[in-house]
Amino acid sequence: MLAGLSLLGWPRGERALSILIYHRVLPSPDALRPGEIDAARFEAQVAFLSRHFTLMTVSDAAAALRERRLPRRAACITFDDGYADNWTVAHPILARHGARATVFVATGYLNGGRMFSDTVIEFVRRVPGPVLDLAAVGMGVHPLTTVEERLKAVSALQVQLKYLAPQEREAQLRRMLAALPVGAMPDDLMLTDAQLRQLADAGHEIGGHTVDHTVLTTLTPDGAREQVRAGRDHLAALLGRPVRSFAYPNGRPVRDYDAGHAAMLRELGFEAAVSTAAGVALPGADCFQLPRYTPWGRSTAMFAARMMRNARMGGPAAVV
Repeated sequence: MLAGLSLLGWPRGERALSILIYHRVLPSPDALRPGEIDAARFEAQVAFLSRHFTLMTVSDAAAALRERRLPRRAACITFDDGYADNWTVAHPILARHGARATVFVATGYLNGGRMFSDTVIEFVRRVPGPVLDLAAVGMGVHPLTTVEERLKAVSALQVQLKYLAPQEREAQLRRMLAALPVGAMPDDLMLTDAQLRQLADAGHEIGGHTVDHTVLTTLTPDGAREQVRAGRDHLAALLGRPVRSFAYPNGRPVRDYDAGHAAMLRELGFEAAVSTAAGVALPGADCFQLPRYTPWGRSTAMFAARMMRNARMGGPAAVV
Protein backbone atom coordinates (compact mmCIF):
# COMPACT_ATOMS: atom_id res chain seq x y z
CA MET A 1 0.00 0.00 0.00
CA LEU A 2 2.83 2.44 0.75
CA ALA A 3 4.25 1.84 -2.74
CA GLY A 4 0.85 2.73 -4.20
CA LEU A 5 0.73 5.92 -2.20
CA SER A 6 4.20 6.90 -3.44
CA LEU A 7 3.39 6.19 -7.08
CA LEU A 8 0.20 8.21 -7.05
CA GLY A 9 1.66 11.15 -5.16
CA TRP A 10 0.40 12.62 -1.91
CA PRO A 11 -1.13 14.64 -3.53
CA ARG A 12 0.46 15.90 -6.76
CA GLY A 13 3.86 15.73 -5.04
CA GLU A 14 2.95 18.43 -2.49
CA ARG A 15 3.24 18.22 1.26
CA ALA A 16 -0.23 17.65 2.67
CA LEU A 17 -1.93 17.30 6.04
CA SER A 18 -4.71 14.75 6.52
CA ILE A 19 -6.85 15.29 9.64
CA LEU A 20 -9.05 12.37 10.66
CA ILE A 21 -12.27 12.67 12.67
CA TYR A 22 -13.19 10.18 15.36
CA HIS A 23 -15.71 10.49 18.18
CA ARG A 24 -15.74 7.24 20.10
CA VAL A 25 -13.70 4.03 20.02
CA LEU A 26 -16.01 1.27 21.20
CA PRO A 27 -14.75 -1.92 22.88
CA SER A 28 -16.84 -3.88 20.35
CA PRO A 29 -19.23 -2.99 17.49
CA ASP A 30 -22.63 -1.51 18.36
CA ALA A 31 -25.46 -1.90 15.84
CA LEU A 32 -26.99 1.43 16.87
CA ARG A 33 -23.66 3.23 16.46
CA PRO A 34 -22.54 2.14 12.98
CA GLY A 35 -20.59 5.37 12.53
CA GLU A 36 -18.35 4.65 15.51
CA ILE A 37 -15.24 2.56 15.14
CA ASP A 38 -14.45 -0.40 17.40
CA ALA A 39 -11.12 -1.08 19.09
CA ALA A 40 -9.90 -3.73 16.63
CA ARG A 41 -10.45 -1.55 13.56
CA PHE A 42 -9.00 1.49 15.31
CA GLU A 43 -5.85 -0.47 16.19
CA ALA A 44 -5.42 -1.48 12.54
CA GLN A 45 -5.86 2.11 11.37
CA VAL A 46 -3.46 3.55 13.94
CA ALA A 47 -0.89 0.89 13.03
CA PHE A 48 -1.17 1.88 9.36
CA LEU A 49 -0.98 5.59 10.11
CA SER A 50 2.00 5.26 12.42
CA ARG A 51 3.91 3.28 9.77
CA HIS A 52 3.25 5.56 6.81
CA PHE A 53 2.57 9.05 8.21
CA THR A 54 4.10 11.55 10.58
CA LEU A 55 1.41 11.82 13.27
CA MET A 56 1.07 15.27 14.84
CA THR A 57 -1.27 17.20 17.10
CA VAL A 58 -3.42 19.81 15.38
CA SER A 59 -1.57 22.78 16.88
CA ASP A 60 1.83 21.37 15.96
CA ALA A 61 0.64 20.58 12.44
CA ALA A 62 -0.80 24.08 12.01
CA ALA A 63 2.52 25.60 13.09
CA ALA A 64 4.35 23.38 10.59
CA LEU A 65 1.95 24.49 7.83
CA ARG A 66 2.51 28.16 8.62
CA GLU A 67 6.28 27.72 8.72
CA ARG A 68 6.42 25.64 5.51
CA ARG A 69 8.01 22.66 7.28
CA LEU A 70 5.18 20.13 7.10
CA PRO A 71 6.32 16.53 6.46
CA ARG A 72 5.29 15.16 3.07
CA ARG A 73 2.73 12.77 4.59
CA ALA A 74 1.43 14.28 7.82
CA ALA A 75 -1.73 13.31 9.67
CA CYS A 76 -3.66 14.19 12.82
CA ILE A 77 -5.93 11.86 14.76
CA THR A 78 -8.71 13.91 16.35
CA PHE A 79 -11.62 13.09 18.64
CA ASP A 80 -14.68 15.29 19.09
CA ASP A 81 -16.84 15.91 22.15
CA GLY A 82 -14.91 14.27 25.01
CA TYR A 83 -15.98 10.65 25.39
CA ALA A 84 -14.60 8.54 28.22
CA ASP A 85 -13.51 5.80 25.83
CA ASN A 86 -11.01 8.25 24.32
CA TRP A 87 -9.07 7.50 27.51
CA THR A 88 -10.15 3.97 28.41
CA VAL A 89 -10.08 2.41 24.91
CA ALA A 90 -8.33 4.72 22.43
CA HIS A 91 -5.42 5.91 24.56
CA PRO A 92 -3.90 2.44 25.21
CA ILE A 93 -3.99 1.76 21.46
CA LEU A 94 -2.40 5.11 20.62
CA ALA A 95 0.25 4.57 23.29
CA ARG A 96 1.21 1.19 21.83
CA HIS A 97 1.99 2.93 18.55
CA GLY A 98 3.63 6.03 20.00
CA ALA A 99 0.84 8.25 18.67
CA ARG A 100 -0.69 11.39 20.13
CA ALA A 101 -4.18 12.67 19.34
CA THR A 102 -6.07 15.94 19.68
CA VAL A 103 -9.25 15.68 21.75
CA PHE A 104 -11.82 18.47 21.32
CA VAL A 105 -13.96 18.71 24.45
CA ALA A 106 -17.41 20.21 25.00
CA THR A 107 -16.93 21.08 28.67
CA GLY A 108 -20.59 21.07 29.68
CA TYR A 109 -20.75 17.28 29.40
CA LEU A 110 -17.75 16.37 31.57
CA ASN A 111 -18.34 14.35 34.74
CA GLY A 112 -21.55 12.49 33.97
CA GLY A 113 -23.14 14.60 31.27
CA ARG A 114 -24.68 13.16 28.14
CA MET A 115 -24.87 14.69 24.69
CA PHE A 116 -28.30 14.95 23.11
CA SER A 117 -27.32 12.57 20.31
CA ASP A 118 -26.42 9.89 22.84
CA THR A 119 -29.65 10.44 24.74
CA VAL A 120 -31.54 9.78 21.50
CA ILE A 121 -29.56 6.61 20.76
CA GLU A 122 -29.98 5.18 24.25
CA PHE A 123 -33.66 6.13 24.30
CA VAL A 124 -34.35 4.38 20.98
CA ARG A 125 -32.32 1.37 22.15
CA ARG A 126 -34.57 0.99 25.21
CA VAL A 127 -38.01 1.71 23.71
CA PRO A 128 -39.97 -1.49 23.04
CA GLY A 129 -41.29 -1.95 19.50
CA PRO A 130 -42.93 -2.17 17.17
CA VAL A 131 -43.64 1.59 17.04
CA LEU A 132 -42.20 4.69 18.67
CA ASP A 133 -45.03 7.21 18.89
CA LEU A 134 -43.87 10.70 19.82
CA ALA A 135 -46.61 12.58 17.96
CA ALA A 136 -47.83 14.06 21.25
CA VAL A 137 -44.55 15.97 21.64
CA GLY A 138 -44.19 16.86 17.97
CA MET A 139 -41.50 14.32 17.11
CA GLY A 140 -43.40 11.96 14.83
CA VAL A 141 -44.13 8.25 14.68
CA HIS A 142 -41.34 5.79 13.89
CA PRO A 143 -41.44 2.03 13.22
CA LEU A 144 -38.99 -0.02 15.30
CA THR A 145 -39.35 -3.58 14.06
CA THR A 146 -35.75 -3.90 12.77
CA VAL A 147 -32.33 -2.51 13.59
CA GLU A 148 -32.46 -0.52 10.35
CA GLU A 149 -35.74 1.10 11.41
CA ARG A 150 -34.26 1.97 14.82
CA LEU A 151 -31.30 3.59 13.06
CA LYS A 152 -33.68 5.64 10.90
CA ALA A 153 -35.57 6.71 14.02
CA VAL A 154 -32.32 7.78 15.70
CA SER A 155 -31.34 9.84 12.65
CA ALA A 156 -34.75 11.49 12.33
CA LEU A 157 -34.88 12.49 16.00
CA GLN A 158 -31.29 13.79 16.01
CA VAL A 159 -32.00 15.95 12.96
CA GLN A 160 -35.02 17.48 14.69
CA LEU A 161 -32.91 18.40 17.73
CA LYS A 162 -29.54 19.35 16.25
CA TYR A 163 -30.16 23.01 15.42
CA LEU A 164 -32.31 23.91 18.41
CA ALA A 165 -30.93 26.33 20.98
CA PRO A 166 -29.47 24.42 23.97
CA GLN A 167 -32.26 25.22 26.41
CA GLU A 168 -34.96 24.42 23.86
CA ARG A 169 -33.19 21.17 22.93
CA GLU A 170 -32.94 20.05 26.55
CA ALA A 171 -36.61 20.89 27.11
CA GLN A 172 -37.61 18.81 24.08
CA LEU A 173 -35.47 15.90 25.29
CA ARG A 174 -37.24 16.04 28.66
CA ARG A 175 -40.61 15.95 26.91
CA MET A 176 -39.46 12.97 24.83
CA LEU A 177 -38.30 11.02 27.88
CA ALA A 178 -41.45 11.89 29.82
CA ALA A 179 -43.68 10.72 26.96
CA LEU A 180 -42.14 7.22 27.03
CA PRO A 181 -40.13 6.54 30.20
CA VAL A 182 -37.39 3.98 29.56
CA GLY A 183 -35.61 3.85 32.91
CA ALA A 184 -32.10 4.92 33.84
CA MET A 185 -29.87 6.33 31.12
CA PRO A 186 -26.05 5.97 31.12
CA ASP A 187 -24.10 8.64 32.99
CA ASP A 188 -20.57 7.41 32.25
CA LEU A 189 -20.23 8.12 28.54
CA MET A 190 -18.17 11.30 28.85
CA LEU A 191 -14.75 12.00 30.33
CA THR A 192 -14.29 12.92 33.95
CA ASP A 193 -11.96 15.72 34.99
CA ALA A 194 -9.44 13.12 36.17
CA GLN A 195 -9.52 11.24 32.85
CA LEU A 196 -9.10 14.47 30.91
CA ARG A 197 -6.05 15.40 32.97
CA GLN A 198 -4.63 11.92 32.31
CA LEU A 199 -5.08 12.39 28.56
CA ALA A 200 -3.29 15.73 28.67
CA ASP A 201 -0.51 14.38 30.88
CA ALA A 202 -0.02 11.50 28.40
CA GLY A 203 0.81 14.02 25.69
CA HIS A 204 -2.50 14.33 23.87
CA GLU A 205 -3.59 17.83 22.93
CA ILE A 206 -6.87 19.06 24.44
CA GLY A 207 -8.79 21.52 22.28
CA GLY A 208 -11.94 23.59 22.63
CA HIS A 209 -15.35 22.55 21.30
CA THR A 210 -17.63 25.09 23.07
CA VAL A 211 -19.50 24.40 26.32
CA ASP A 212 -22.52 22.50 25.05
CA HIS A 213 -21.77 21.82 21.37
CA THR A 214 -24.01 24.58 20.11
CA VAL A 215 -23.66 25.29 16.38
CA LEU A 216 -22.10 28.75 16.22
CA THR A 217 -24.31 30.07 13.42
CA THR A 218 -27.37 29.55 15.64
CA LEU A 219 -25.99 32.08 18.15
CA THR A 220 -25.48 35.82 18.17
CA PRO A 221 -21.84 36.93 17.76
CA ASP A 222 -21.65 37.61 21.49
CA GLY A 223 -23.27 34.27 22.30
CA ALA A 224 -20.83 32.40 20.06
CA ARG A 225 -17.86 34.19 21.61
CA GLU A 226 -19.06 33.29 25.11
CA GLN A 227 -19.53 29.61 24.20
CA VAL A 228 -15.99 29.46 22.82
CA ARG A 229 -14.37 31.54 25.56
CA ALA A 230 -16.09 29.76 28.44
CA GLY A 231 -15.16 26.32 27.11
CA ARG A 232 -11.56 27.36 26.58
CA ASP A 233 -11.21 28.93 30.01
CA HIS A 234 -12.72 25.89 31.72
CA LEU A 235 -10.21 23.59 30.03
CA ALA A 236 -7.25 25.88 30.66
CA ALA A 237 -8.08 26.13 34.36
CA LEU A 238 -8.65 22.38 34.67
CA LEU A 239 -5.43 21.41 32.88
CA GLY A 240 -3.16 24.26 33.86
CA ARG A 241 -2.06 24.81 30.27
CA PRO A 242 -3.22 26.91 27.31
CA VAL A 243 -5.85 25.66 24.88
CA ARG A 244 -4.47 26.25 21.40
CA SER A 245 -6.91 24.60 18.99
CA PHE A 246 -10.65 24.45 18.38
CA ALA A 247 -13.17 22.30 16.48
CA TYR A 248 -16.32 23.94 15.15
CA PRO A 249 -19.41 22.00 16.32
CA ASN A 250 -20.82 20.14 13.29
CA GLY A 251 -18.15 21.97 11.33
CA ARG A 252 -19.68 22.57 7.92
CA PRO A 253 -18.55 25.85 6.37
CA VAL A 254 -21.26 28.51 6.01
CA ARG A 255 -24.01 26.42 7.62
CA ASP A 256 -22.28 25.79 10.95
CA TYR A 257 -19.59 28.50 11.09
CA ASP A 258 -18.45 31.41 8.96
CA ALA A 259 -15.45 33.66 8.40
CA GLY A 260 -16.51 35.84 11.33
CA HIS A 261 -16.17 32.88 13.68
CA ALA A 262 -12.71 32.10 12.29
CA ALA A 263 -11.69 35.71 12.92
CA MET A 264 -13.11 35.51 16.45
CA LEU A 265 -10.94 32.50 17.23
CA ARG A 266 -7.85 34.41 16.11
CA GLU A 267 -8.84 37.30 18.37
CA LEU A 268 -9.30 34.93 21.31
CA GLY A 269 -5.76 33.63 20.90
CA PHE A 270 -6.33 30.22 19.33
CA GLU A 271 -3.70 28.96 16.89
CA ALA A 272 -5.78 26.60 14.75
CA ALA A 273 -9.33 25.41 14.10
CA VAL A 274 -10.76 22.44 12.23
CA SER A 275 -13.92 22.05 10.17
CA THR A 276 -15.62 19.01 8.66
CA ALA A 277 -14.99 20.00 5.04
CA ALA A 278 -13.37 17.23 3.03
CA GLY A 279 -9.86 17.46 1.65
CA VAL A 280 -6.36 17.94 2.97
CA ALA A 281 -4.53 21.06 4.12
CA LEU A 282 -1.82 22.18 1.71
CA PRO A 283 0.86 24.83 2.26
CA GLY A 284 -0.81 28.22 2.53
CA ALA A 285 -4.03 26.79 3.97
CA ASP A 286 -6.09 28.87 6.41
CA CYS A 287 -5.15 27.34 9.77
CA PHE A 288 -8.53 28.42 11.17
CA GLN A 289 -10.44 26.39 8.58
CA LEU A 290 -8.47 23.16 8.36
CA PRO A 291 -10.36 20.32 6.62
CA ARG A 292 -11.15 17.01 8.33
CA TYR A 293 -12.82 13.84 7.19
CA THR A 294 -13.72 10.28 8.18
CA PRO A 295 -12.29 7.74 5.69
CA TRP A 296 -13.81 4.60 7.19
CA GLY A 297 -13.38 1.25 5.53
CA ARG A 298 -13.87 -2.36 6.58
CA SER A 299 -10.24 -3.10 5.75
CA THR A 300 -6.96 -1.24 6.04
CA ALA A 301 -6.70 -1.27 2.25
CA MET A 302 -10.05 0.50 1.93
CA PHE A 303 -9.07 2.95 4.66
CA ALA A 304 -5.86 3.79 2.79
CA ALA A 305 -7.67 4.08 -0.56
CA ARG A 306 -10.18 6.53 0.89
CA MET A 307 -7.39 8.58 2.41
CA MET A 308 -5.76 8.77 -1.01
CA ARG A 309 -9.01 9.79 -2.68
CA ASN A 310 -9.50 12.54 -0.12
CA ALA A 311 -5.90 13.70 -0.56
CA ARG A 312 -6.32 13.98 -4.31
CA MET A 313 -9.17 16.43 -3.74
CA GLY A 314 -6.65 18.95 -2.40
CA GLY A 315 -7.78 21.65 0.01
CA PRO A 316 -11.32 23.03 0.26
CA ALA A 317 -12.15 26.63 -0.46
CA ALA A 318 -12.08 28.81 2.64
CA VAL A 319 -15.17 30.63 3.87
CA VAL A 320 -14.70 34.35 3.31
